[in-house]
Amino acid sequence: MPSEPGTRPRTRLDLEAIAAQLERDGKQRLWSSLDEVARTPEYEASLHNEFPSAPTDQRKLGLSRREALKLMAASAALSGLTACTKLPPEKIVPYVRAPEEVIPGKPLFYATSMPDRGVGIGLLVESHMGRPTKVEGNPEHPASLGATNIFCQASVLTFWDPSRSQVPLHEGHVSDWPAFLALIDGLRDNLKDAKGAGLRILTETTTSPTFAAQMQSLLAQFPQAKWYAHEPFGDYAARQGAQLAFGRDVNSVYRFDQAAVVVSLDSDFLNQGPASVRHARDFAKWRGIETPAAQMNRLYVVESTPTLTGGMADHRLPIRTSEIEHFARALAAALGLPVQTANSPVPEAWLKALVRDLQSHRGTSLIVAGASQPPVVHALAHAMNAALGNIGATAMYTDPIEASPAKDSLPELVQEIDAGQVTVLFILGSNPVYTAPADLQFAQRFLKVPLRVHFGLYDDETAELSHWHIPQTYFLESWSDVRAYDGTVGIVQPLIAPLYRGRSLHEAIALLTGESGKSDHDLVRDYWKAQQARLSDRDFENFWEKTLHDGVMAGTALPVISPKLSLDYGKLPDAPAPNAQAIEIVFRPDPTIGDGRWANNAWLQELPKPLSKVTWDNAIALSPSTAWRLGLTTGDIATLSNGGWQAAGPVYATPGQAENSATVTLGYGRKRAGNVGSGIGLNGYLLRTSSAPAFASGLQIQKAGKNYLLAETQIHHPIDRNRQQVEEESENAFDRDLVRIATLDEFRKNPQFAKVPGQDASKEVSLYPPYKYEGYSWGMSIDLSRCTGCEACVVACYAENNIAVVGKYEVMAGRDMQWIRVDNYYRGDLANPEMYFEPLPCMQCEQAPCELVCPVGATLHDSEGINQMVYNRCVGTRYCSNNCPYKVRRFNFRLYSDWVTPSLYGLRNPDVTVRSRGVMEKCTYCIQRINEAKITAEKQDRLVREGEIQTACQQACPTEAIIFGNINDPNSRVSKLKRQPRDYSLLEELNVRPRTTYLAKLRNPNPEISAT
Repeated sequence: MPSEPGTRPRTRLDLEAIAAQLERDGKQRLWSSLDEVARTPEYEASLHNEFPSAPTDQRKLGLSRREALKLMAASAALSGLTACTKLPPEKIVPYVRAPEEVIPGKPLFYATSMPDRGVGIGLLVESHMGRPTKVEGNPEHPASLGATNIFCQASVLTFWDPSRSQVPLHEGHVSDWPAFLALIDGLRDNLKDAKGAGLRILTETTTSPTFAAQMQSLLAQFPQAKWYAHEPFGDYAARQGAQLAFGRDVNSVYRFDQAAVVVSLDSDFLNQGPASVRHARDFAKWRGIETPAAQMNRLYVVESTPTLTGGMADHRLPIRTSEIEHFARALAAALGLPVQTANSPVPEAWLKALVRDLQSHRGTSLIVAGASQPPVVHALAHAMNAALGNIGATAMYTDPIEASPAKDSLPELVQEIDAGQVTVLFILGSNPVYTAPADLQFAQRFLKVPLRVHFGLYDDETAELSHWHIPQTYFLESWSDVRAYDGTVGIVQPLIAPLYRGRSLHEAIALLTGESGKSDHDLVRDYWKAQQARLSDRDFENFWEKTLHDGVMAGTALPVISPKLSLDYGKLPDAPAPNAQAIEIVFRPDPTIGDGRWANNAWLQELPKPLSKVTWDNAIALSPSTAWRLGLTTGDIATLSNGGWQAAGPVYATPGQAENSATVTLGYGRKRAGNVGSGIGLNGYLLRTSSAPAFASGLQIQKAGKNYLLAETQIHHPIDRNRQQVEEESENAFDRDLVRIATLDEFRKNPQFAKVPGQDASKEVSLYPPYKYEGYSWGMSIDLSRCTGCEACVVACYAENNIAVVGKYEVMAGRDMQWIRVDNYYRGDLANPEMYFEPLPCMQCEQAPCELVCPVGATLHDSEGINQMVYNRCVGTRYCSNNCPYKVRRFNFRLYSDWVTPSLYGLRNPDVTVRSRGVMEKCTYCIQRINEAKITAEKQDRLVREGEIQTACQQACPTEAIIFGNINDPNSRVSKLKRQPRDYSLLEELNVRPRTTYLAKLRNPNPEISAT
């Protein structure tokens, strides 16, 4: 249970009063948080006081600023600068320029792939003088198409993390690699004699063809050895569902760009999983509506806890996770499948309208089941897609991409340990002591194994109990291969030699197969040379270099297959009997730190959760009505009991959460995550069991009588929209909302709905002298219909602009430093509100109110329309921030950036100034990228080309919601977007003329459902 922090408790939210207030306000009111509706003192302080006072007791708040900086700080004794910049000895091929050349001040880009739960995402990694500093998506890779997610962007910080394991450990003491090799030499002889009896290998999910071949070789040499897999949030249910539906394992490849109607059965396909970047891009193609005649897809989501996919839904129903199977059965029966059904938890009119919509879009619809759903729901989704003619159109199948076992075999491994059948256990990359279900008691069982060897990035919970722990290399410093969601092979090539002389998992297996002299480069290259045996040596070299250059191995996507549906409806397991009064517990990966493997990444710890905006913690999500019934509200500590297993943590009243459903995100409560991730939050794995890893019924919730202060940013930097309460009630208030919303039908009837009548005429009235921008004139357009709220833009800005982490204490004081934030807004009641997302960078106002009040001219306009910050002039008056209506300026109250640690030099972008205490900072439209492109264009005696400059937020965005360019060029994409009828400015009544404008949000609800 987290410790009770602080001496000043949070204002207790009256959830019943909040619900009543929203009912009085009507369904059209936009609200950003429960605090705003309740007008709590905390919200009022944030609204009227630019810098609200900080909590009084820093020592009890968990993670302080100084402790947060430990993540960013590496001891100079760990490795000198020379070691940090050592290039790998094998030849690596730059993506942009070849042959390799290193010129000071000129970055190189290398194509590689990042394994995400074993599945590859293609990346381009920026290297400055041999140091990886920034990650972008690889446009040629099918899983990224040039975009990224938060984990890709944060990967460079994990690479430079000084908490990573640095030396081999034997029984907890420093050892060396030769000593470990001597152990392995003797072990191999013993294993040969026993044909591998007693040897077990435990890995996470892997799709690496080379690793699979190595494991086949190992099992051939040691036929009695076994390979087990454990992935805390693996696709095991989906694979078992395929077995039910087709009698074989298949890999599902979804084409959201072809789906006009999508039904999500508890699937967060826009934000979770290694294919989510591609799914978001394909889905968003339907959302960039340019004319009233354009077609738009429609999304139905049935889920228990709010997700980003649910936030994008045109129709969303919150029901308990256990009830989604009942809904799936009812939907299947309504589509004509012979399925036994019980009472559907969804209104009959809603279900009938959905069925008619699906049937009218045969071949262009898609039904997707989430990873947390049981195999029967996945099987029914396949069957419904087949009945609707979607297979081969929006749903395709290939052979499995995973090389690892198809089920979570940790329970089987535990049984073998108890039976004394395991004498040697190699755990490669996994941390089962932390992630194993509570009922397996894996830590106690693990200690029974006579020889325990662990390869991992960190000296973590599993490493602590191992005889030997070997530092594992990160993907930016090792060779490997990995398949994407469609089977396409990408080569993982390093940008730098291993920082801490770690070893790859390929080298770990090579030790056991007798190939200890081979490097991971040789192992990967030799495997593919054997696969391309028909090529001559010269042709193979050309093939290899092209693959390294492109980051994609041509022609390796798995072919589409046509498995025959063989689902026996009569043998489907019965659906669990519904119990409306029982409370269920739902387990999900944390949206910012995943299953816990990213717990020591400070960028992700300080990144607000997409919907709750909580940082540095997790919480128990309850619906406001359920929380109120239990006598709980946000910040109350509750004790959870699930089948005898207990844990405690703070409650968060979550709008849109299903009734009688408690969601706990896993990944927190780590004991040995590193300097930053240890001792934070609630460990949900203590409640999870092997028989119910996704959800369970019968949860007991007991109020602990204590309060916990969460570091939420939802009420930080609020924009005062109307100044006076009476304005909220005026008939024009909704026209001036920060998020302007219409349905597709409303847009077709009135394409100018986002415009305020007479607003354009008022722009001509100004106290400022007119200024004509010649040449370049930079601007940005953000499409709210495309934005999913994923926050990849926020982490990309961290990496690009050397933004500092401040820690939980400073976040609670309202001093978070992100240059771009994503504001959340709700519309409707607490039970099931609509959700909207709005990214806010600096608006780059042409008539900027911040510039007039700066006494030293530290913020001023340039000739291309950018509001510049001259750090050297800033004396910290903060007048500019007080005068900014958008609240997008950030002030260094303390020395947040570490100026003395040598190893931090490798992380930082050398093109961006590192700010000091007392300096104001903000979004600059990535001025360093603008200047680089202009210099290059001038050298070539030309103008900057369209698309040549991409800001960091734009380049990271999976949905292409953010577009930047020259608005003086009428043919530029940004100019065309600003001429669309949906274009509008925030707070345009202030006439500050922001260069960043928005395209209003469009929804496409089913008229039949809307009418009911």
